[in-house]
Amino acid sequence: MPDRPQPDTSPPHTPPDAPPHTPPDTPLALELLVHGVAGAAPGELLGDPRTVRVTGDSTAAVFRRTEDADAEAHPERYAGRPVPEAYCWSRLTSGNGARALWLLLLPFMVANLAHWARPATPAADPAPRAVRTYGVLVRILALSLTVLLIAAACEVALDLLAWQCAGSGTCAGARFRSWLGFLAPGGGWWAQPGRRLALGALVPAALTGLLWYLSNRTWSAYESQPPPAGAAAPDTASDPEPALGRPGFWYGRRLVARLRAAHTAAGLLTVAVAVSVPTARHDRRAGAPVLAALGTLTQVLLAAGAVAVASVVCRRGRTEARPDHRLDRAAVTLLPGAALVLLAAVLAHACWSRPDWNATGRLPGDLTFGVLMLGQGLCVLALAAVARHLYRRAPDPATALYGLGGPAVAMLGCALGGVMSGGVAQRVADWLDGGATPGTPGAPLPGPPVLLSWQAAVLPPLLLVLALLAGWFAVTGARARGRLAAAVAAEYPGETPDLDRSRRIAGARTAAALTDSAPWFVAAVSGITLVLGAGALAGAWSSGKVPGEAARGTVPLLETAARAAQDTGSWLIGLGIAAFIAWGRRAYRDPAARRTIGILWDVGTFWPRAAHPFAPPCYAERAVPDLTWRMAGWTGRTGGHLVMSGHSQGSVLAAAAVWQLPPPARRRVALLTYGSPLGRLYGRWFPAYFGPGPLTALHREVDCWRNLWRASDPIGGPALPGAEPDVDRGPLADPLAYGRTARHPLPAPILGHSDYQADPAFAAERDALLARLDTAARAELPGQRIADVLSKERAGPAAPVAPADPPGTAG
Repeated sequence: MPDRPQPDTSPPHTPPDAPPHTPPDTPLALELLVHGVAGAAPGELLGDPRTVRVTGDSTAAVFRRTEDADAEAHPERYAGRPVPEAYCWSRLTSGNGARALWLLLLPFMVANLAHWARPATPAADPAPRAVRTYGVLVRILALSLTVLLIAAACEVALDLLAWQCAGSGTCAGARFRSWLGFLAPGGGWWAQPGRRLALGALVPAALTGLLWYLSNRTWSAYESQPPPAGAAAPDTASDPEPALGRPGFWYGRRLVARLRAAHTAAGLLTVAVAVSVPTARHDRRAGAPVLAALGTLTQVLLAAGAVAVASVVCRRGRTEARPDHRLDRAAVTLLPGAALVLLAAVLAHACWSRPDWNATGRLPGDLTFGVLMLGQGLCVLALAAVARHLYRRAPDPATALYGLGGPAVAMLGCALGGVMSGGVAQRVADWLDGGATPGTPGAPLPGPPVLLSWQAAVLPPLLLVLALLAGWFAVTGARARGRLAAAVAAEYPGETPDLDRSRRIAGARTAAALTDSAPWFVAAVSGITLVLGAGALAGAWSSGKVPGEAARGTVPLLETAARAAQDTGSWLIGLGIAAFIAWGRRAYRDPAARRTIGILWDVGTFWPRAAHPFAPPCYAERAVPDLTWRMAGWTGRTGGHLVMSGHSQGSVLAAAAVWQLPPPARRRVALLTYGSPLGRLYGRWFPAYFGPGPLTALHREVDCWRNLWRASDPIGGPALPGAEPDVDRGPLADPLAYGRTARHPLPAPILGHSDYQADPAFAAERDALLARLDTAARAELPGQRIADVLSKERAGPAAPVAPADPPGTAG
């Protein structure tokens, strides 16, 4: 993951001949366009291939048409129309080939989303203890995913390779595994099991170091960049202040540094435990008192390290009331350093000569994976209880799953982590076993823990249930399309009904409406995963055998089904991993495929890394300050009006940036959103930040706000349905014409989520917003300029510093 360049905090580009201020009677107007997911070239956004970069760098920048570069010097040219600008940010999520590696961090990203999906709390009683508990549970769950990943790496490197295969002359002597020969019995100094384990431990330790390096690198480029001084100021008119308007919201330097240290230490301690447990067990059985005492001492230190990691993770959440520039240096430096020293001591202890030690069976991994799986399940259930408690305090039927959206997302993150980590172990075991099935009689190796085979066996029934759900949605969608088709033609007066045309339009609307059913699909997947996972854990612990062997001798149908589920699940995981690798490889080489993956990151990495420090970095910590600087700087310098025009995900960035504006600048800015997921997706899944309360507060602070939407759009929808009718305009006609007309001689396309600018309503609403801004500006004091207001604020007495958040008040 490459470094993010330092945001450009210099004043916006001003042509040499531009006057310092535009004359009061001819204020210049600016339309700042922000694209959505998948990105768009500046020429495409501006409708002109000749563009020039106004400010920014190669990662994210503001562009204008070449002919508009000196617009500030000639405002008379733009009477009655705004100067178009485009902010292009797609390279923040799909810049170079290294971004394809972010696919490996997908479970971490999903777990981080669960933090932000908590229910809203009432303004009069925000329930800080419950919010803090919710945040602690999500951070613990995220920590378990890091331990799971490193444990899976230990399973492959230590158990399957260093312990089982290297301990078997048949496996290590095979043609394609001859490179393990020096570890086989009789192979020399490294042949002893303890030394093989110490050598194999370097692989998961290196993986932990790689995760630390990538997180530290992006932390330096994203979280460590301070917010622009003076660009964000609390709005005293907003009581309480929306979370996204707090000065420290987009500055997670302290929390991410602390979590990175804790997760790094947890990974190193996991490797140390994987080596220490079999070593200490052998020393106790062999009657070596000195070595056994050293092993006991290291295990006590490992337990103390685990307690320290847990306390650091649970101790404090985010601080948003102010930019917190401090660092917990003791935790950031000492915790991973002490874990590394302890790991080195464990590896040195394991390398001590033990000639009588022979590797047999498996390493004790069943208990490790079982405890992790049980702990994750209990944590999700506890998270659901807290989320339900929060939801009951401020119930909102529009909230996804009645407040259980966060726990459902957390369950999906655990499932992804289990499938990805267990799938790699299964594939490596199949490769080492040749044509045999790991864990069955006659197989040359014992194979991975039986729990991983049980996890694979639950995939076929899970996919079967999902197929049934998809079929049910398809049938209900087809029925809804038939009902809609009968009424479509009536929406276009004077048109002759065309059944085929009506069905196409109704089909687009029906498909778009499926987005509103997504929460229940996620609930079904999460609930079934939780039930089947509990069954897999019970089966593995009660039988101690893989599913096919556990069912042997029972009812023939059950025995056949168990064996088929085990084999099919193993192959499904193999195919999934192969497709995953192929997708990542293609994305590494092909920019177009990388942009497709970038769509996933556009949605998933909007939020700061509040729960998992190894998740992909938050691009909004660059984009939101960029937009805030541009809006405040341009309006302050020119005294003009600005329409922030955001499409799709760009509308979310636009709203977040407007929240960060100081009140004087906000009065010069209008907000035009279209195809926006603010209410339909973000409001349902992240109600504490984009629910009806925060969006209503945004409308109070930005009176000039219009939102356009279509019934055929699967992403966009009303921002404030019912509550603020003067915000939303829709559903817009799509297509613009039902049949052939003089204005549309060819069939008009069904646009869905794209090309809102083609609708006449777009230009009409933009012009109306500019007119409202102009009317409001003329009502101000004569000659008053926003630059004067800002300068007085900076020159006057310092604003009182917001009090420090109590630990964890932001979750």
